[in-house]
Amino acid sequence: MEEGLLEISNLNVAFFAGKHPLPVIEDLSLKINRGDIMGLVGESGCGKTMTALSVMGLIPPPGRVVSGKIIFEGLNLTSISGKEMEKIRGNRIGMIFQEPMVSLNPVLRIGEQIRETVLAHRESSKKKATEITLDLLRKVGFDDPEKRYLQYPHQLSGGQRQRVLIAIAISCMPSLIIADEPTTALDVATESQILTLLKGLIEENGLSMLYITHNLNSVRRLCNKVAIMYAGRVVEEGSVDNFFYQPLHPYSKGLLDSILGFTGNERRIKTISGNVPNLADMPGGCKFNPRCSFVMKGCTQKEPPIMKGDGDRWVRCYLYQG
Repeated sequence: MEEGLLEISNLNVAFFAGKHPLPVIEDLSLKINRGDIMGLVGESGCGKTMTALSVMGLIPPPGRVVSGKIIFEGLNLTSISGKEMEKIRGNRIGMIFQEPMVSLNPVLRIGEQIRETVLAHRESSKKKATEITLDLLRKVGFDDPEKRYLQYPHQLSGGQRQRVLIAIAISCMPSLIIADEPTTALDVATESQILTLLKGLIEENGLSMLYITHNLNSVRRLCNKVAIMYAGRVVEEGSVDNFFYQPLHPYSKGLLDSILGFTGNERRIKTISGNVPNLADMPGGCKFNPRCSFVMKGCTQKEPPIMKGDGDRWVRCYLYQG
């Protein structure tokens, strides 16, 4: 049996503003084994980033974990103190954010920002931390690390800034990296370079990654497992090969049809009707039922439970009941 690195079980997160709490994550379960690159996929507003922030202990107020567990390397992250979480964040779990110009300090040199992380989490002198920083800049593809060390974020391109964020994320060789749509603001050529870099670093150093995206093509290229998220819940999880060959959930099929649909010899892109429901106005039963072409009576009455498939594969859908 594969060794679990991160296991989220029945996680519920809500925002407490106004008379009633607004659930943003409901009954979410997700497992990442050592060596996995797990793609977390869904439309905007499905809760992908909030899942990452929950793992990192960075849920913005007035949000908080209501119930459930986040077990990382045997430790329940939902029950530890803020100081304990600080020792894990950036050290044992690294994060690559979506927008590097927001994530990087505009008035600090690139090298200083990487070195700060090294000094914060690794027993090292300033001289040694500088050497480690220069080596990290080489690892993420800079041929002139001494020059880049002295530059400011505004002096770098978008792809170069993203490489700096990757250097910060791997600076302490964490067990897990969380990448939140790290290529969204990049052109296609630069995106390809960053994905190649990420995969190489993960495999070379024996790391694991939770890769958050809406881009299924990048999931097929980068990941070995995939979880499909809709309206705060994971509705399907399994291997990438199984998912692309035979998706189970109607939402999964809709996502694939939107990029891979073919009719005869002509490529035909299909769309999923409707929108992700508003947090304050969630439908009863399965949250996808207003947009689903396979909806049945039970779908509108009660949320479907997890239906197990082959191996580690599972889905939340009444189509697979019995």
